[in-house]
Amino acid sequence: MNESEYLSPVWRDGIFKGRVVFVTGGAGTICSVQTRALVRLGANACILGRNVEKTEKAAEDIATARPGAKVIGIGGCDVRKPEALQAAADRCVKELGGIDFVIAGAAGNFIVPMSGMSSNAFKSVMDIDVLGTFNTIKATMPHLLRSSSPRIIYVSATFHYTGAPLQAHVSAAKAAIDSLAASVALEYGPLGVQSNVIAPGGIEGTEGLARLSSDRPEDMEAYKKQIPSGRIGTVRDIADATIFLFSDAGTYINGQVIPVDGAAWRRQGGAQIGIDGTMQYPDFLLTGEVSKNLRDPRKGKSKL
Repeated sequence: MNESEYLSPVWRDGIFKGRVVFVTGGAGTICSVQTRALVRLGANACILGRNVEKTEKAAEDIATARPGAKVIGIGGCDVRKPEALQAAADRCVKELGGIDFVIAGAAGNFIVPMSGMSSNAFKSVMDIDVLGTFNTIKATMPHLLRSSSPRIIYVSATFHYTGAPLQAHVSAAKAAIDSLAASVALEYGPLGVQSNVIAPGGIEGTEGLARLSSDRPEDMEAYKKQIPSGRIGTVRDIADATIFLFSDAGTYINGQVIPVDGAAWRRQGGAQIGIDGTMQYPDFLLTGEVSKNLRDPRKGKSKL
């Protein structure tokens, strides 16, 4: 990536020199860019993912952001398994010297109405997002407490602020993550830990936006018009927010949920998640319809 795609020019070189960041979901389109920005500014990193080849390649690519950077890619790591995360955290400390920052970004999502969602499907998202976040906290906290500036960022969403059709599972999971972040701030804040949430809106070029939104140009233009800031977010927007929270400028921010979405959630009643311009609420729920213009529609017939 060109540096201008993932990093604003306002940040000083080397501000994270000597720091180590541990990232779950680190091969994903958002978390990999967050990591790349931190590495470019001096950090070393350990990224985790389910896919071995994808995670290792992402680590190699991120390491090119700065000469001499050390980036470990640990694939085949399931955040639902505490022992897998513990082994990864221990390896990170052994090879990189410690853990200063954590980004909890492992997540799952798909489009489905509640009437078409199985208990297993709901549990799968809750396990990856919520249990995976809890396991990440437990595995890294002993190492974080040895750092002079221990900080955690959780990558959440905004669906649960208002509720969103076809996203009951994700809304429940992200609400729980926001609550975990608050608990960490309260219980570990006195020990110096900062615990904050970044809640991205729709981010251009990411797998998440492709899966949740119609790919018709006219639908994307309609979506942009609903965003008060007048544009879809970029991965650089998320990376810049991450740098701010981990930098010395963010030392007094703790226990906060920060939407990075151009105020889109305040107009979320018109969000086009899993639908397109030909579909109207509540008609698409009554007929069990899901947009045919999604990359990966999980169709389930509604029984409302």
